[in-house]
Amino acid sequence: MDIVVEPGTYVVAVSGGVDSMVLLDLLRQQSDIKLVVAHYDHGIRDDSDLDRQLVQQVTKKHGLPFVYDHGSLGAGASEATARSARYEFLHRVRQASGAKAIITAHHEDDLLETAVLNMLRGTGRRGLTSLGSSDTVLRPLLHIPKTELITYARQQELPWNEDSTNIDTQYTRNAVRHQIMPRFAAEHRQEMTTHIRRLHEVSHELEHQLEHYLHLQTEAKTLDRADFIRLPHIVAREVMAAWLRHNGTTNYDKRTLERLVVAAKTFRPGQRTDISRNKFLVVHKQKLALM
Repeated sequence: MDIVVEPGTYVVAVSGGVDSMVLLDLLRQQSDIKLVVAHYDHGIRDDSDLDRQLVQQVTKKHGLPFVYDHGSLGAGASEATARSARYEFLHRVRQASGAKAIITAHHEDDLLETAVLNMLRGTGRRGLTSLGSSDTVLRPLLHIPKTELITYARQQELPWNEDSTNIDTQYTRNAVRHQIMPRFAAEHRQEMTTHIRRLHEVSHELEHQLEHYLHLQTEAKTLDRADFIRLPHIVAREVMAAWLRHNGTTNYDKRTLERLVVAAKTFRPGQRTDISRNKFLVVHKQKLALM
């Protein structure tokens, strides 16, 4: 089983499940990288301390540095809350250790599940292609299906723990995993994977073009209004979203985005509309401005 990771120091996120235990085993065999093993206990399950003990034992066996934290989120914590807390911890470890990036064990099944999950939520192109690598988070297993990871783990006699919450279908992701994904035949899964990867390439190129468009503006917090008005509506939405993200605003929904685009094109000079608390879009005769 081959994965590609450039030489350097990395934080590898290890939960104790089969996916991350396989990832750790593959990475530790690469002599040109240094690992800091990071484990985050969300505090959702009563038996979660067993996961920490397992990861710590394996890490000690291979002589690797180990860092962990406990979140005490409680059994009612949402998937989004757990994810946010986990990545906040991982990025703290990355910064403290001077690592190049975090490495996670997301695999091909996760890629498909995330696309289906976000499709059900009514997401746009960014949601369909959200699970990929970035400068600070690497996901080298995205081309490998879960079945291959399990086969490898059994062949290498790797220990792992099963997370009991993974079968609880009150979590939307688990419902997708256990009730929707099994309905797809193998060839359909492969077709979906191919389409998602192609869409990811298109989305990446679009992001590049949007960044280029924003760099042509005279100031980071202004847009040329005449140019914006001439954009097709669907393109204007993409530009508006990229402009907001570029200026640190990410907590907007589709309805807010639509309202901002309409305001930018139709408001009289001097009018403004709210984006979020204490943030506004101000419409001038020749420009749009963020305040």
